[in-house]
Amino acid sequence: MMSAAQSQTTMEAKLGALQCHFTWDLDSSKSELLILRDMLEDIGSEEGNSWLGHIYNLQGYIHYQLGFTEEARCFFSRAAEAFRQIRNTGSDEGPWLVVNYGNLAWLHHQLGEQAESETYLSKVDTLLKEYLSPSEDEIHPEIYAEKAWTLMKFGRDKRLLAADYFKRAIRMQPGMVEWQTSHLIALVNVYGHRDEPLEENILEKMRIAKENDPDNLYLAALYLLERAKKERNIQDEVRELAKRVLRKPQSSYSGIRPLLRLYRQYVSEDEAIDLAEEALKRHPDKRLLKWCAANCYKWRVYSHRENPLEPRMIDRAISLYTEVIPLYPHSSNKIKLDFVENIVAKLNHGQAEADQIYEDLLESDLKPADRQRLYNLYAKHVFFIHNESNKSVEYHMKAAEIPHQSVYRESSIRELEKSIRRRHSMCGEIIHFLANLKD
Repeated sequence: MMSAAQSQTTMEAKLGALQCHFTWDLDSSKSELLILRDMLEDIGSEEGNSWLGHIYNLQGYIHYQLGFTEEARCFFSRAAEAFRQIRNTGSDEGPWLVVNYGNLAWLHHQLGEQAESETYLSKVDTLLKEYLSPSEDEIHPEIYAEKAWTLMKFGRDKRLLAADYFKRAIRMQPGMVEWQTSHLIALVNVYGHRDEPLEENILEKMRIAKENDPDNLYLAALYLLERAKKERNIQDEVRELAKRVLRKPQSSYSGIRPLLRLYRQYVSEDEAIDLAEEALKRHPDKRLLKWCAANCYKWRVYSHRENPLEPRMIDRAISLYTEVIPLYPHSSNKIKLDFVENIVAKLNHGQAEADQIYEDLLESDLKPADRQRLYNLYAKHVFFIHNESNKSVEYHMKAAEIPHQSVYRESSIRELEKSIRRRHSMCGEIIHFLANLKD
């Protein structure tokens, strides 16, 4: 008879072998998980969303990691129901539930509910035997697809792997249109943020995927963005796409964000603002649209930094950012940095507000890259607004000593070198600092 210790070891081995969120190496900090939770809420849960089960599964995992076990249980339950409704196969069971049942096995185990955990382990085992993978050497395509979709949400370094998993899933089960679309979105996320156009074979695959999934306006906007790098006469297509996007429920995958980028880069910044305001007028409670509109004003202010803008536009930019910041408490530091860098720093008023924002940011917990950006911006702020050159030098040093290569670090080093040429009162300290920095 197996001892209690042996039984525990066997169960842990079974749990470790599962394909689910708890075994996919999704380690993230608490702040990153909170930001991701916000992002998932903005994806939307409108009826017919083919990824709704995957969204609820990931939300369940995130809530568990954040310590909200009852919420996790609720989201996992909603995921199972969403899968059953979306698949609409006439059966309550299918391979798309393997990940969900694996998550529930883990959740019950972590909560000390071993009998329930064993039940879900048995359910997973039954599904895997009943729904064999088309390839003996690979996991089931439904599992690959969910794993790929999940990894896309965990940063650039995992998106290439996500694209590969989508490719494997599609090879085994080619009829899933949403997988093909998401595969192309993953590839664009990896390769499409450069100035040069995508490779022709990827662009052609995007065209085919767009034709196969005509209601996916997010992919349509991405496709136009890539074409615009080569073609300049796309304004009419962009405006026509805008009409379709405005008629859709608004979420982070409705197409509004890449569409606004199209307007800003290839149509006009003023029309981008008009579109953002129209979307916000139709959906005034959508916080994502407020952030989109704030970004449009940010770019408008930034592009006219040498020329004064109408006070009306400046006031609207400040108003939107003031509304958006509390709506995204876990992303507020990034929003505040954008605000002080691109709007407040270009104005001749509102500096008291900027001082308070900088004070809050300096006391907050930031990633090294964000802290470097903050120090560089604050150094310029205290120099130009408060005429505190010594304090400015100190913060340029703080920015430069963070070992992260960025435009902000380069900017701070350049400013320190200028200070030497100007024979700043701290010249000796700066020379010594830069000499040690190069070592």
